[in-house]
Amino acid sequence: MELRTIELLNEIKGLILDKVSDRWLCIREVCEYASISESTVRRNVRKGSLKASQSTGKLLFKVSSVDKWLNG
Repeated sequence: MELRTIELLNEIKGLILDKVSDRWLCIREVCEYASISESTVRRNVRKGSLKASQSTGKLLFKVSSVDKWLNG
C-alpha cells in the first residue's frame, strides 16, 4: 500500500510540473526568459519558427514552445 501511495504522489508531482512548464508568457517575459530582444521574438513569430497565440489580442507563448524554439 505504501509503495502505491508513493507512485501516485510521484505521478501527481509529474502532472503539476508539466502544468508549470506550460504556463503562458507575454512577449516581455519571453525576452527576459531567453535574453533576446522583442524584435527577435516578433521576427521569429512572423517567420513561423516560434509558435504564439494571439487569441487575446496580444502575443502569448507557452514556455514549452519557447524552450523548443531555443533548443532548435
